[in-house]
Amino acid sequence: MESIPLYATWWLWIAAALGLAILETLAPGFVFLGFAIGVALVGLLLLIPSVTGWSLPLLLLIAALLSLVAWFILRRSFALRGSAPKTFDHDIND
Repeated sequence: MESIPLYATWWLWIAAALGLAILETLAPGFVFLGFAIGVALVGLLLLIPSVTGWSLPLLLLIAALLSLVAWFILRRSFALRGSAPKTFDHDIND
């Protein structure tokens, strides 16, 4: 039976994604959530048997690219409407 390297086990990537998602709750801002989504998608990708032979640098590159895409989607989905924050030119007490 062929041994699978530790970095190619799907549950390790899912555990790392869970850790990043927990870290996101401690430091909100959709920074770690994008990484968590990218790492979780790599974990799900590793469920395909032919992918387990890929190298660690390739898996990290895929995780980085998926994290970047997830971050852009989160930024677009949860961004404030309009390009600038709302400003007021009069006082409520006037």
